[in-house]
Amino acid sequence: VSGQVTKGEAIDALIRSAAQRHHLEPELLAAVIAVESGYRTGAVSPRGAQGLMQLMPGTAEDLDVPDPFDAKQNIAAGAQYLRQLLDQHGDSYVKALAAYNAGAGRVARYNGLPPYRETVNYIGRVLKRYRSPRPPPEGTSSRR
Repeated sequence: VSGQVTKGEAIDALIRSAAQRHHLEPELLAAVIAVESGYRTGAVSPRGAQGLMQLMPGTAEDLDVPDPFDAKQNIAAGAQYLRQLLDQHGDSYVKALAAYNAGAGRVARYNGLPPYRETVNYIGRVLKRYRSPRPPPEGTSSRR
């Protein structure tokens, strides 16, 4: 078994590469992926968000992602988007994560954290995971 790359290790390598390219901490990117999709490349939310980082179709289109279920494309675009949000919000993880979850317009409308239970819980879950990083699951599923 030595020398084989598991899906978890492959995803971890993609996370590290995208994090470095977009000046993010890999632990933050991994925490977003864990909370957004549970490391399922084929995840689709009830609202239509797709892939590991749960990109909305419009966001994926804006970021030139032809296949949001492709782990490499999804992580690269999600990292780029998260970096944009951090830049817009003065590197505030809370505001950037709120925008990632609820939308940048809602963060602007409320001048910070929108008063949505889902968004508040989301930020807490991501930051908890970020502070206590864990590796991707061994049998990371690539099924939809």
